[in-house]
Amino acid sequence: MKWTKFYLPDAYSPTMEQLVYFHDHTMSIITSITILICILLNSLLWNKLIELNMNEHQMIETWWTILPTIVLFLIAIPSLKILYSMEELINPTISIKSMGHQWYWSYEYSDKFCKELESYMKYNKKNDFRLLEVDNKMKAPFLTQIRMIFSSSDVLHSWTIPCLGIKMDAVPGRINQSSLMIKKPGIFMGQCSEICGTNHSFMPIMLESIKLNKFIKWIS
Repeated sequence: MKWTKFYLPDAYSPTMEQLVYFHDHTMSIITSITILICILLNSLLWNKLIELNMNEHQMIETWWTILPTIVLFLIAIPSLKILYSMEELINPTISIKSMGHQWYWSYEYSDKFCKELESYMKYNKKNDFRLLEVDNKMKAPFLTQIRMIFSSSDVLHSWTIPCLGIKMDAVPGRINQSSLMIKKPGIFMGQCSEICGTNHSFMPIMLESIKLNKFIKWIS
């Protein structure tokens, strides 16, 4: 991502891919409607067509009621499909619990080997990403179904990584969950997306995607 980029970030999860496709689908419909309205407005402004006997036209009224309904269905059906697929958990192999604190994240791995780590923002160095670098990265295997569990110890937080298409609130006293599957190895970054106090801007998220055998060695 660059600050001059106007489009969505590259997708590295199936969910984000579907969201990008849905964005393109919706924008094509909106662009078509905008062009049609501009053409009709131009026609009204520059033409002096008057028909005194045409007081009503039931067929036109029927179609301009039916067509917007069809357009709404074309937008609503893919939207609901993606919404329900984001909530599905399909036989997760690994569960990772992310706890929000003021103002850092902690991660717990408790499937077979118990491992806990705390992730604080690092101070800027020459080769670090500003406000995004952490001392302990969260590690997860790619091409593996992961269950993410979110909660908070103090106030509302929001665990967000845009290129993975995941954004989930961490609510104190409540557990939320979401599925995650990363398609490629790499380092993915995000930030807390819920205003949570003075140092809200200094709660970065850094996820490192590695091979499954390397992940097993790391966690054990």
